Amino acid sequence: MHPLYSVALIRTIEHVAAGRLPEGALMERAGQAAADAALALLAAAHYGAPVLVLAGPGNNGGDAFEVAAHLAHAGADVTIMHLAGSGATAPERDRALQKAQASAARFVPPAAQDIAGKPWQLVVDGLFGIGLQRPLAGTAGALVDAVNALACPILALDVPSGLDADTGTVVGPDGRAVRASHTITFIGDKPGLHTADGRDHAGSVTVAGLDIDPALYPTTAVHLNGTDLFAQYAQPRRHNTHKGSYGNVAVLGGATGMAGAPVLAGRAALHAGGGRAYLCFAGAPLPLDPGQPELMCRAADGFDFASAVTVAGPGLGSSDDAVRMLIQVLAAPRPLVLDADALNLLALHAPLRDALAHRTAPALATPHPLEAARLLETTIGAVQANRLEAARTLAQRLGAYVVLKGSGTVIGAPDGRLVINTTGNPGLATAGTGDVLAGLAGALLAQGWPAWEAALGAVWLHGTAADALVAAGTGPIGLTAGELVTEIRAQLNALAR
Repeated sequence: MHPLYSVALIRTIEHVAAGRLPEGALMERAGQAAADAALALLAAAHYGAPVLVLAGPGNNGGDAFEVAAHLAHAGADVTIMHLAGSGATAPERDRALQKAQASAARFVPPAAQDIAGKPWQLVVDGLFGIGLQRPLAGTAGALVDAVNALACPILALDVPSGLDADTGTVVGPDGRAVRASHTITFIGDKPGLHTADGRDHAGSVTVAGLDIDPALYPTTAVHLNGTDLFAQYAQPRRHNTHKGSYGNVAVLGGATGMAGAPVLAGRAALHAGGGRAYLCFAGAPLPLDPGQPELMCRAADGFDFASAVTVAGPGLGSSDDAVRMLIQVLAAPRPLVLDADALNLLALHAPLRDALAHRTAPALATPHPLEAARLLETTIGAVQANRLEAARTLAQRLGAYVVLKGSGTVIGAPDGRLVINTTGNPGLATAGTGDVLAGLAGALLAQGWPAWEAALGAVWLHGTAADALVAAGTGPIGLTAGELVTEIRAQLNALAR
């Protein structure tokens, strides 16, 4: 498991660890670890390459001074732009500044116009760390804008300046943040590096634990997703089985004019291993899916939803008939995936939410930020401002496992557990990919995966399929939802070997 720590927890660990070590030891260790990371990036060029180090007024600036001294000692051509503050500074930061001043590094005034057009081989961002409370503006903002326009690698220390380490949002409505190619984060990993704006700004993340005693780390309810959390349920298939061994998936949706959504969900359910897949149309049913004739097309009225794991919502619409059908599905004693219009109906009708809360079989909800905002009676901005809290609150209110989709999808359990997914790319930002995810989750549930692991596995497989397609040259621009389906099958089979 890969735990994630809030700023408050990091502060606590740091305080206790520092009390057991000589003064400044943690800053020295952070500087050495970051210098090693910087030298690894410079190895592709040469150690004597020009390096720009941005050092801010706090302890993040102290880390930057340590890095600068190490790089200068290693032969790099180091330029330091020091954005000094007016407040008191910590003794260890002052000592780090003295080390940098005693080195061969050059100090120059912090000026954005002196950044552009120079042959920098690396920028080290040590302007602001995890304690930033205000948006970057003025000189700091101009420095960030200038650095973001460069083409060279950018190494952020602890967190890219301007990014909230807890939420992954850029601090302030008009703020900006460094777009790092690499981040070395200290003591423990932070959730904000992996969700919301985090993945666009943090780049490749490395954790430097600074040799802190593992006993000082508290148990945390927030983790990164990984195959260790669910792969035990992806088992090779025995010869002595049949289609009934792998469950039935029913997709409830497909109101008039919206037949494509359940087709995508059904195709995903079949390719992810469901034994049978039924398309239960709220409107006139298709006679068949000519591209996937194995799908069985039915009218939703009269279908026995107790006979299958149901994926409710793709193209369902908002009619009175849709509400009636959703009531039937909620009453069925089988696992359930709620997506798209099913979530919108839940937001509109309190009795549906009550029925969901009183179910004994597990339910999995897969909202995007707008659907989550409707369910929470808030705005998209409020959801995106703290995606972890939104997922946690929604899972507790619905009594369901919640997949809050987006960059760094957050999976929440009713008991408060949270996991941030690390797979996926912008190719998923296209119509129908949510239907594919819902069908995939339904197939895993039908095959007997527990709901929590089904949610984790579905999100990971969905994202890694998109990553594999992009790596092979398909997308991210123009990647379509239908292309995910067969790649999901390949990734699931690879996992099950």
